[in-house]
Amino acid sequence: MATMPTLFISHGGPSIVISDTPARHYLESVSGLMPRPKAIVVVSAHFETHGVTVVTDPSPEMIYDFRGFAPELYEMVYPAPGAPQLAEKVIGLLDKAGLSPARLGKRGYDHGAWTPMKLAFPDANIPIVQVSIDPNRDAAWHYAVGKALSPLREEGVLLIGSGHITHNLRAYFSVMRQGAAVDPELAGKVTAFTDWFEEKLKANDSEALLDWKRQAPFPIENHPTDEHLMPIFFAYGAAGEHPKAKRVHDSVDNGFFANDSYLFQ
Repeated sequence: MATMPTLFISHGGPSIVISDTPARHYLESVSGLMPRPKAIVVVSAHFETHGVTVVTDPSPEMIYDFRGFAPELYEMVYPAPGAPQLAEKVIGLLDKAGLSPARLGKRGYDHGAWTPMKLAFPDANIPIVQVSIDPNRDAAWHYAVGKALSPLREEGVLLIGSGHITHNLRAYFSVMRQGAAVDPELAGKVTAFTDWFEEKLKANDSEALLDWKRQAPFPIENHPTDEHLMPIFFAYGAAGEHPKAKRVHDSVDNGFFANDSYLFQ
């Protein structure tokens, strides 16, 4: 069985599944980037816990964790099964790494999980295990979570971090909903930040990447809070010691909201 890559996805807003955007069309092409996965482990920025938690639910339902969007979004379902046996293996690997995982027997798919998966794997027939982030832990901790689960790649499991390369929602909504003009200075700071990440990921400069809050340009402007960036460190760690990173998508919404995604091999 071929070793699977790992993937970081900027999952966009809930409306990505009905919007005619480059980010949507990219997500619709994701299944062509790798062999068909036997199963998927997804770490979503919208699943926050203290420490790391693994969902063992065999039949996850839907979580519509958003307000003010098109009514049709609240009727969508993504009936992909859970994978309790794989979840127990994930728990075992995390425990072996000293990360003290918790189990959660019932939890649905939040939009950081179901919207990109609905586009990437629309048949909903690949089992999925959900793993949380801890918004109070740093990049190195999430990198360690990914590293602990890296052996699953040898078993045909696709490891996905679903977050966003930039996530300044206050600025985004002022443009999208209030019609404000795009601030060119902020747009330049977004470009500087995303280009820095591409450079450091391609160089496999883990020291700089795990110290991103001090070394990356304009961290606060791009991430007023950290949670949406943490999944990239999971995907990076899960790719092993010497990953080759490729930025496989880099569109921008509303002039500055970046949708970068990375494939690690």
